[in-house]
Amino acid sequence: MNNTTRIALPILGLFSFIVSAQTPATAERARWEREAQAITITRDDWGIAHVHGKTDADAVFGAIYAQAEDDFNRIESNYLTSLGWTAQAEGQSGIWQDLRQQLWIDPAQLKKLYSQSPKWLQKLMTAWADGLNWYLATHPDVRPKVMAHFEPWMALSFTEGSIGGDIERVESADLAKFYGADPATTLALAQNDPPSWAEPTGSNGIAIAPKLTAGGHALLWINPHTSFYFRSELQMTSDEGLDVYGASTWGQFFIYQGFNPHVGWMHTSTGVDAVDEFAETIVKRDGKLFYRYDQELRPVASREIAIRYRKDDGSMAERSFTAYFTHHGPIVRSDNGKWIAEALMNTPIPALEQSWLRTKTHDLASYMKVAELKANSSNNTLFADDKGEIAFLMPQFVPKRDDRFDYTHPVDGSDPATDWQGLTLLKDMPNVVDPPNGWVMNTNDWPYSAAGEYSPKPKDFPKYMDTFGENPRGAHATRVLAGAKDFTKESLIAAAFDSYQPAFARLLPVLLKDYDALPANDPLKVRLAGPIALLRGWDYRWGSASMATSLAVFWGDAVWNDIFDRAQASGLDPQASNQRPFDYIVEKMDSHSRLDALAKAVDRLQTDFGSWGTSWGEINRFQRLDDAIAPHFDDAQPSMPVPFVSARWGSLASFGAHRWPGTKRYYGSSGNSFLAAVEFGPQVSARAVSAGGESGDPHSKHFADQAERYASGNLRTVYFRPEQWQGHVEREYHPGR
Repeated sequence: MNNTTRIALPILGLFSFIVSAQTPATAERARWEREAQAITITRDDWGIAHVHGKTDADAVFGAIYAQAEDDFNRIESNYLTSLGWTAQAEGQSGIWQDLRQQLWIDPAQLKKLYSQSPKWLQKLMTAWADGLNWYLATHPDVRPKVMAHFEPWMALSFTEGSIGGDIERVESADLAKFYGADPATTLALAQNDPPSWAEPTGSNGIAIAPKLTAGGHALLWINPHTSFYFRSELQMTSDEGLDVYGASTWGQFFIYQGFNPHVGWMHTSTGVDAVDEFAETIVKRDGKLFYRYDQELRPVASREIAIRYRKDDGSMAERSFTAYFTHHGPIVRSDNGKWIAEALMNTPIPALEQSWLRTKTHDLASYMKVAELKANSSNNTLFADDKGEIAFLMPQFVPKRDDRFDYTHPVDGSDPATDWQGLTLLKDMPNVVDPPNGWVMNTNDWPYSAAGEYSPKPKDFPKYMDTFGENPRGAHATRVLAGAKDFTKESLIAAAFDSYQPAFARLLPVLLKDYDALPANDPLKVRLAGPIALLRGWDYRWGSASMATSLAVFWGDAVWNDIFDRAQASGLDPQASNQRPFDYIVEKMDSHSRLDALAKAVDRLQTDFGSWGTSWGEINRFQRLDDAIAPHFDDAQPSMPVPFVSARWGSLASFGAHRWPGTKRYYGSSGNSFLAAVEFGPQVSARAVSAGGESGDPHSKHFADQAERYASGNLRTVYFRPEQWQGHVEREYHPGR
């Protein structure tokens, strides 16, 4: 497709721009300083910011300022991504990611939407920009990579705090090929790490009704599985009634998952199909492009997109593209002669409204009223409140479709019957509210096991309500919840760190059977006798001292790398992508391959650690060397053992670890990130922990002060009320002081 490149803005000019942008007008600086005086930031002895302002806007100003103190780099990086400006910092390698983003995110449109936003929301966005600009004005030593000044409309580019937004479902390699990348670039974008390195994304959430708790109060387990250091932990309060605590994705001014004095919410990545591809039939007439829709030809719309990028010498250049659109969405690739248009939610104002307003709800009814904005497309919700209500809720943005069609593949865009037909009513979704069993949960599996036997039934809902199916974590959660009672925060935490691994309980008996069937003279009979004996006596539980865990994980990783691509293409479980690889290992993989994978695991352990009988804690480690967003690790540097494993094997506690360039040990970079157990008694109480620590500064004592508690599951007390701060305050100040 058409694209051009031109050179622009030498590095000296860029530097001058940054310096001038960080030197605000006197009047503007005076306004920021006045605003800052209405805000108090109290840092507790974990470095957590408790922000108070006279107004909600003041709280936003203070919260984003505190975030910037802790890790401005991650704030800027998130907005470079959300605005499609990454290449301005990282060079040509970021062009295709930026083009993908700018197919949906257009600054001119965002500025228009800002002017159309409700006045109350404009105030929050203005306060957000003011807080960041005040931080930069008072920290002249901080040199942004690109964003030396923030404007209120920018907040509309990043309105939903989950890891991996809907836009990221578009494959960069296919997009780049369609829009003119050279073959080498396309090939490089298509390169992937070994499948076993990809930790299952998502989270765990559990809500317990009062009848199953020792104190007679509802409990909520908040357990997002994300890349480490993905969110800041903080509290926001105001004289306008705001009082919310939890995790806020760096750069956003709302608590993404957390609690207030009355309600709590936990989001888990959903399997609902809310992103669809439409295969467009393109017709060229008189030099113009059209696409077929029913009996008519409609013109293909286009928009020029210019991607600015940094050259190797530091100067800036620009590459221009002509992007194409149908009424279904932007064109993102071609397939078998068709152009593929991508349809997804793109409603920035309602999305930001919903993300903010839910933090001020006080019960399930008020939470559901906010949910009627229908601007959450990617997350389920586990909910609990101080009235004793619990719920599992589906995303609210679920397009209605003709269930005859398989929307897991591109559908015929020329057939009007494939079009979205409005949004599903909330009452028509497979939600679960106050089930008789007294608990709800989700582990990024389907909604049809959310409440055990009281879960919704698949036959009652369209196929597009789920594409995941069940997963081993879901089976594990059901195992620890079914029949349990007298829950406390502490016992809920213990359940969430239960060490059983259901996937190995299913897979290893098949491997043992393979071994038992070997002829006596087969070389593997002797070679694998010791490892098989170790696995045969194992209880499928992880632990730092467990040698069987090491052997099982190394075998599982070898098997996963061998079969993953074949399993996903096998046609097994067409509506259950979570379960497909496990079924393939059991049903399709031959016994020789399973045993050969064990031999490879034994050899790897022997080579890297001197023995196949190596304890898991010796291998599986937590290490934080610096605040680089792209993680890196070093076997020669200090680290600590982590007993839990990848969520892939059904561990509720997730530690996504693998070998890295130059290492033999496994180091984690994702999984359990922010964890909290919340009890909604007469006064809400909670325990929490974050991976590493709150600060991104390696010189701060809060850079890794929570690491040991994180690894052991020893969550700390949350200081939610001012009286709880007594004896735990490190400093109190106004932003900029």
